[in-house]
Amino acid sequence: MAALAAVALTAAMRIDWLQRHGIGALTLAIVLGIVVGNTVPARAAAAAAAGVTFSKQTLLRLGIVLYGLRLTFQDIGHVGLAGVVVDALVLSSTFAWSCWLGTRVLGLDRRTAMLIGAGSSICGAAAVMATEPVVEGRAEQVAVAVSTVVVFGTVAIFLYPALFRLVGEHGGPHLSPRLYGLYAGSTIHEVAQVVAAARAVGGDAANTAVIAKMVRVMMLSPFLIALSAWLARHPLAGGVASGAAAPGRIVVPWFALVFVAVAGVNSLHWLPPALVDDAIALDTFLLAMAMAALGLSTHVSAIRTAGARPLVLAASLFAWLVVGGFGINLAVTTLLA
Repeated sequence: MAALAAVALTAAMRIDWLQRHGIGALTLAIVLGIVVGNTVPARAAAAAAAGVTFSKQTLLRLGIVLYGLRLTFQDIGHVGLAGVVVDALVLSSTFAWSCWLGTRVLGLDRRTAMLIGAGSSICGAAAVMATEPVVEGRAEQVAVAVSTVVVFGTVAIFLYPALFRLVGEHGGPHLSPRLYGLYAGSTIHEVAQVVAAARAVGGDAANTAVIAKMVRVMMLSPFLIALSAWLARHPLAGGVASGAAAPGRIVVPWFALVFVAVAGVNSLHWLPPALVDDAIALDTFLLAMAMAALGLSTHVSAIRTAGARPLVLAASLFAWLVVGGFGINLAVTTLLA
């Protein structure tokens, strides 16, 4: 896992094409893991099983905790009340749409619908991985959810700047670089994808987009706690043995609470900047190891078995983020201007 994570990190930093297209180390790590996991002999895979499990569980949770060092509560002030309301509405509507459409219309199991919804509504692969311990999805379900984030997040990198220019040229609603940044940050999946799409418009758009995205990431913790509380009343099929909470019992994901605490400490600026930078680098490496482990335990045949329905769900969510997310941004910023 460490070797795969190192290769992914090095490639993400040194290959310009990957940077321009918003493809980060986490995405590369799971791709490398899937390639290796589906090519190495079964004996070698069995020997690495303990390390894979440790990376998917312990290192994943530690990585989510350290993710809080990327955030400060001051970020909320930078986007204002409008930014917070926009992020909250986009998150809740997208996740609810995923659960309803995925299960009621497309016939997907609730875990898959929830994982795809979490990735689309919050922060891509990191949100999928953080939600997995709450719903305890299988490796192939997580891999499918992450792959949808990659596909439609990459499309967003090219589509959003084109829409910005198209709206401006044809007399649509006025969209300043700052409002475009809020729109991009509140609706695009991954942080790297947000940066790539916003930089195509300008520095002001990029700055606002990153802050809006970080506020959205900060909502991960209350989202996980709310999801755990909901699952306590509406347990998933399979009950406790499948990882769902027992009826009436809320299983609070401890790492979500520590994640907020770490962000709070970071907001006080007590930690030396060099230490924070080193911790963020370590966090990226830990998450990349977790993604590599996920890829190693994912079999292409299982993803193929999932069929086209997860992709259809993700495409519907992406359409909602582009169109509905724009409507939410326009309505909220108009009302709270």
